[in-house]
Amino acid sequence: MSDFLTGIWLRLSEMFDPAAVGTWLADALANLIVGLIVFGIYLFLWAVVRWLVRPALTRANIDETASVFILTLLKYGLLAIGAINALNAAGFNTTAFLASLGIAGLTIGFAARDAFSNLISGFLIFLDRPFVIGDLVEIEDNYGRVEQITLRSTRIITSDGKMLAVPNSDIINKIVASYTNFPHLRLDIPVTIGVTESVERVRHVLLDIVGDNPDFMAAPPPRVVVTQLNDYNVALELQAWIKDERSHVLMRSALREKIFNSLNAAGVEMPFETLQITPLKVRLLDAA
Repeated sequence: MSDFLTGIWLRLSEMFDPAAVGTWLADALANLIVGLIVFGIYLFLWAVVRWLVRPALTRANIDETASVFILTLLKYGLLAIGAINALNAAGFNTTAFLASLGIAGLTIGFAARDAFSNLISGFLIFLDRPFVIGDLVEIEDNYGRVEQITLRSTRIITSDGKMLAVPNSDIINKIVASYTNFPHLRLDIPVTIGVTESVERVRHVLLDIVGDNPDFMAAPPPRVVVTQLNDYNVALELQAWIKDERSHVLMRSALREKIFNSLNAAGVEMPFETLQITPLKVRLLDAA
């Protein structure tokens, strides 16, 4: 038993010999420094590539969304190569590491399936381009300007200054309304008037509001249509195309106010929903 313990002690003494430990630490530190230097070179190379590619993309008239996509691919591709070469320079066996990572990747991929789903959806957004950076969009009643499109989420700045990070997988699977994908946008303003009012007279009043306004388009022309005949009012809708689709929020509010003031000035009745109560006489029957 004593010989066995003595052997263990001698073995541990050899392993933790100060000279051997010092040599191992020196080699490990040297390899670490070499690996960091190699990775630093790739970081510097990425800075040079970004400095050269970004102006080239601008000169080629490539929009910001496509530029971000290209630069993102270059960045992560270059840094991935740099990380592998840095590990090799530091003395790691990257071949065995990548092989073991491939086996463990199944478990990791299952645990992080939502993250991978967002990553794939980010590529699809870049390729399909339902919107671009700077567009005004609405996703499930969330309205705002697209500030950034990453491989995980899309950042939207709302009209009240909040930043929404919407997962890309949600965007792929939901309806996205874009207010700036096409050059012009139509404003639809509902109006109700009394049943005794002349629809034609009200139509002239509403069309005069947008007829001389340079912010509205002459073609297609604005129009007023009857949308519903109710018991106590007639529902109309003013439909007018605006030239600057990005100003639709402010123009919609201003147009509502102008419509209200113009109809009041013209003496047009704008009734609200009312209830009429009719008294009933109840006759009591004499008991037989």
